[in-house]
Amino acid sequence: MVNQGGTAVYSSLLLGRVFVLSTEVNLIERQGVKTVELIKLTLPNGDIKEVEAGTTIADVAASIGSRLAKAAVCGRFNGELKDLHTALTEDGALEIITTESPDGVDVMRHTAAHIMAQAVQRLWPGTQLAIGPTIQDGFYYDFDIDRTLSTDDLEKIEAEMAKIIAADYEITREELEPEEAVRLFTEQNAAYKLELIEGLDENISIYRQAEFMDLCRGPHLPSTGKVKAFKLLSVAGAYWRGDSKNKMLQRIYGTAFFKKSELDEYLKRLEEAAKRDHRKLGRELDLFSLSDEGPGFPFFHPKGMVLRNLLEDFWREEHVRRGYSEIKTPIMLREELWHRSGHWDHYQDNMYFSEIDSSKFAIKPMNCPGGILMYQRKLHSYRDLPIRMGELGLVHRHELSGTLHGLMRVRCFTQDDAHIFMTPEQIEAEIIGVIDLIDYVYKIFGFPYHVELSTKPENAMGDDEIWEVATNALKRALESKGLDYIINEGDGAFYGPKIDFHLEDSIGRTWQCGTIQLDFMLPERFDLSYVGEDGHKHRPVMLHRVVFGSIERFIAILTEHFAGAFPTWLAPVQVKLIPVAEDHAAYAEEIARKLREQGIRYEIDDRDEKIGKRIREAQLQQVPYMLVLGNNEIAEGNISVRHRRRGDLGKKDVEQFIEEISREIKEKQLD
Repeated sequence: MVNQGGTAVYSSLLLGRVFVLSTEVNLIERQGVKTVELIKLTLPNGDIKEVEAGTTIADVAASIGSRLAKAAVCGRFNGELKDLHTALTEDGALEIITTESPDGVDVMRHTAAHIMAQAVQRLWPGTQLAIGPTIQDGFYYDFDIDRTLSTDDLEKIEAEMAKIIAADYEITREELEPEEAVRLFTEQNAAYKLELIEGLDENISIYRQAEFMDLCRGPHLPSTGKVKAFKLLSVAGAYWRGDSKNKMLQRIYGTAFFKKSELDEYLKRLEEAAKRDHRKLGRELDLFSLSDEGPGFPFFHPKGMVLRNLLEDFWREEHVRRGYSEIKTPIMLREELWHRSGHWDHYQDNMYFSEIDSSKFAIKPMNCPGGILMYQRKLHSYRDLPIRMGELGLVHRHELSGTLHGLMRVRCFTQDDAHIFMTPEQIEAEIIGVIDLIDYVYKIFGFPYHVELSTKPENAMGDDEIWEVATNALKRALESKGLDYIINEGDGAFYGPKIDFHLEDSIGRTWQCGTIQLDFMLPERFDLSYVGEDGHKHRPVMLHRVVFGSIERFIAILTEHFAGAFPTWLAPVQVKLIPVAEDHAAYAEEIARKLREQGIRYEIDDRDEKIGKRIREAQLQQVPYMLVLGNNEIAEGNISVRHRRRGDLGKKDVEQFIEEISREIKEKQLD
């Protein structure tokens, strides 16, 4: 046995034959001497597996077990996803990615996108391909095609995709030098692919399946037949590279799953989501609207303002209770400030600008610099810290028109920001305080959540040492609270690592809302200081955080979560008074006065319509309580109470009802 840099070579010559021996290899050569190079693979459980150099990931999976081989989708070798047919030539860490893994599902959906593109080109030769990535819960592909695609076309594409899947074409990867790739895609007249290649100096990978070829990093499934259950969902317009100056392409959205049952479940969820769409409910419940005169700039109606103000009042009450002071900073500040903060380098393309008295100004895309200026207005002592400043700050960001989506994606919104200035010794306690606040708020609305910790991105400010200190502080706070968390590598803010809170709504969708960002950079850039116990100046640490994320987006999430049936404390109209006839209107006004005195929101529906119709319409408007008032109620001095979900609650004393609903509101009960 000879060891050469960790490679074991075993040889023995006997009777003119060579025996090559190892735990994985038993080769017999009748002539000559052959050596076998072995590599060591570290598996996720820590086991070391020795295989012959050149062994594919698929072969490794098969050697571990037939079930694993059947479920294998791709592999992660030394942290990078690779195709199953990738030959391994060096030592490293290997994880077999299966159909049960999110990465495995993502690879399958990426393959489905290629199958869809192949189907489109078969049906309409000459179609130009743009890009086709995976997205949450699915995939899309952008096409430059000389026709307007319809729902009927989606059915044709699905049928052609089924043929491609049934043919089970092998999917192969090739690596080309840039010059060769340019020649190949020039021959294909693939203008969009040539633009993507432009400026690349490393080898370029392409994938082939039958006659189809596409520029792609991969990985992919080994063959088209591995895609099982899929569905094309919709067609939309999309500008090339998201720029309205470029050509409008046609984007086909789809989804795919390894099991048909999972696809069926997802489609049912989509149906439910469509019923809950906040844009639809916003119109029906008269909460908000969007106008062509201000795309991306929402109008809040009186009922929407009730909901908005209730959320903001709740926010203020909780922040006062937890030692925050509320501030308000201008929406427009000098451009130089954004250069100094570092936001210019990262956000200028999403900012709006103006000029005043020959000086350049920017409309704020975020509230942080304004909060810093508030801190700088005077010299602080260590005794003043921590300083917690909260702001419901209106910010503006230039979002592309194709990305706008109701209240979920707008161009102006209110961030429920807070900036905490503290000593290094106070970091962990302040982070825990914010975690407790976010946990309390989400439980009020009935949201479960999970946590992600995002680390240093590529475009970060500051050195690795500072980032490590900040990241470890966030980790300690999470661990002290006993919270499980996922590491999200490289997704931190440019000035510091962050904790993101992803809440889950009533139909299982997740939304990233709350965030905690630890920042050592901006205090340095703005030369912030406080006087320490030693009488010398020291640098504070800054914490950025939101709970709702933005008021607008949170309203959209709440609307879909509750399907418009807001808890009584949030309902724009809490009680609908329904007098049976005109003779009962005076009694309705008397009840209304009592409700008004207790701050209970009501409407009177005294239209000349049948009582049943008025009750149904109140239920459609998701009013929690309906009070029916007729001769019997007047005679007995009580009310007949109906609930939108529980139905007829019978007759109640007016004061009893007011006491019950007041308690429900005060306790912020979920009905």
